[in-house]
Amino acid sequence: MVTSPIPHHQSPGDPDDRRVLLYSPEFAAHPHHFYREMRRQYGALVPVDLVPGVPATLVIGYRTAIRILHDPEHFPADPRAWQQTVPADCPVLPILEWRPNALRNSGIEHARYRQANSASIGKVDLHALHATVDRLAAPLINSFPEAGTVDLVDEYAFPLAFAVVNDMIGCPPEIGYEVAAGIAALFEGIDADKGNVLLAEALSRLIALKRAEPGDDIATRLLHHPTNLDDMELIHQLVVLYGAGIEPQQNLIVNTLLLILTDDRFGGGILSGSLSTRDALDEVLFTDPPIANFCVTYPRQPILIDHVWLPAHQPVIISMAGCNNDPAIGVGEHTGNRSHLAWSAGSHACPARTAAYLIAQDAIDQLLDALPGMRLAVAPEKLTWRPGPFHRALAALPVVFPR
Repeated sequence: MVTSPIPHHQSPGDPDDRRVLLYSPEFAAHPHHFYREMRRQYGALVPVDLVPGVPATLVIGYRTAIRILHDPEHFPADPRAWQQTVPADCPVLPILEWRPNALRNSGIEHARYRQANSASIGKVDLHALHATVDRLAAPLINSFPEAGTVDLVDEYAFPLAFAVVNDMIGCPPEIGYEVAAGIAALFEGIDADKGNVLLAEALSRLIALKRAEPGDDIATRLLHHPTNLDDMELIHQLVVLYGAGIEPQQNLIVNTLLLILTDDRFGGGILSGSLSTRDALDEVLFTDPPIANFCVTYPRQPILIDHVWLPAHQPVIISMAGCNNDPAIGVGEHTGNRSHLAWSAGSHACPARTAAYLIAQDAIDQLLDALPGMRLAVAPEKLTWRPGPFHRALAALPVVFPR
């Protein structure tokens, strides 16, 4: 029996330190148990701690989330007032701090950044991207031992997501490795300041390279977009693209593979052709989205939502996982249903979701075709989920396979 330290009823704006701890290993291991307990105790709005001493409100009601996501006037994404209230070494600050990009701005600036990103991503050739994923996946699979065990996180999903995003952006691998190290430092909250420095230096070199040697890639298109982004703005558009293109893509591939390997509805169905990889992806995007809690906004002033006062300038986090599984919307069957919030909604909805679907589906299909006898190397309950307030991520996914 799993127990969860859900505190007594309180307002999300209350400074009470007995909040739901999103960073705990217990939450990482059993998030759906926590979401059910949160809903029973609080309803749609839950007082949480992102890390020790950093309070926020977690939204687990689907309709409440839709209302917030479509109301940027009252719920802007700009964190600058909030970040003045947290210490410089706050572990989540590097993820949440203001940057000159679409993710962390509202109004005119958001529209400007969004236009540049959408145009640059929208010109990705999806047919060429399909061929790119196939080309990059094949040598990874061929590098697996003739028969034995392989970790699909470190030996497949991460290097594939890394290589594909480098190709789309137009980044040489040697620069990309430094970018990936910087992004990892931000996600893990370890040496995040060094991670920011590493990111800025590596992406500055990429921008200089694209000025000298333009290509048919996202970085070049951002550089020449009519919005005339300056170098700092270019760096921070690329930070978002890498942040969304490696860790979440890796987790989407891995979480879907876990479902296929452990659920007879999908394992038997996909391999026999009755269900598609796309159906498995949509199941995961409902139940275990790779970014479970995000889409952060900061109310301009205290605001009453669902009979709860939310304080001004404090983080309001949308739980995509919690909202997707809200009993109030009555979602029971996920096959063919894409009403989930895994890509967010409203003005900040992900502009790269079509490409992300394609990459994950091709990555999984390639692996299933090459290793049809693949199975988990350990019992599912022995797998470890990485703690953290935002992601839904396995530390490893070991599998065994015959050749």
